[in-house]
Order: sequence, then structure tokens, then C-alpha cells
Amino acid sequence: MTRNKLYSFLLIACLAGLIYLFYNIHTLQSQTFRVCIIKNVSGYPCPSCGTTRAVTLLLKGKFIESLVLNPIGIVVAIIMIIFPIWILIDIIFKKETFYFWYKKAEGTIRKPWLASILIVLVLLNWILNIYKHL
Repeated sequence: MTRNKLYSFLLIACLAGLIYLFYNIHTLQSQTFRVCIIKNVSGYPCPSCGTTRAVTLLLKGKFIESLVLNPIGIVVAIIMIIFPIWILIDIIFKKETFYFWYKKAEGTIRKPWLASILIVLVLLNWILNIYKHL
């Protein structure tokens, strides 16, 4: 993926996430409304079910509750804050530090031992989501 495509994709994804988070915080939704396609189809939560609620709790300063609800929420919140700022700094100063970091991180994550650990963590989170009846 080229630098411009990566930066565009991540900026749009973070903006969409922030818009959805803002919408979710400022509107009252019925208890039966679910965005998760996996949960709508199967009745079981996906590994990321509860992420929006976890980020919302984090924004309210409830770190422990956020972590208990879904640890992925903290990762998503960090990404939604740091990545756009880093990308915009790169664009302003005409640098490619984020792009080089991304390429290095991608190469590291492709190592079988690390990929296996990350997959196990996601599966454990999924099992916890099912156990918690998210």
C-alpha cells in the first residue's frame, strides 16, 4: 500500500470512528439496536463487541470498567488519538515517519510466533465476550 493510500485510509477510518462515537454518545439508542453483523446473524458477540461502549467509558474516566468490558477499546482509543495526529504531522512536515513505522510493524506482526500470540489474545477476548453475554 502506498503512503498516500495508507494515510487516506487511516484518516478516513479514524474520522468515521470518531463520528460514530460522537453519534453513539449523543443519541439514545434502543437496547435492541446492534451494529455488529456477527451478533445480528449468529446471536453471539464478535471479539470487538463492546468496543464503542469501552471507549465511551474510557472517555468518562472509567478506565477499569472500560478494560473489563473490552480491552480492545483501549487499543482503539489510543489508535484513534495517536494515528491521525502522527499522520497530520507527517503531512505538514513532509515526512514519512508513520509510514516507515507502519511497514516495520507490519513486518514484525507477520512473524509466526507474534501472529500466533495476537490470534490467541483475540480468541481469548472473544471467549470472554461470549462469557459476559455482550
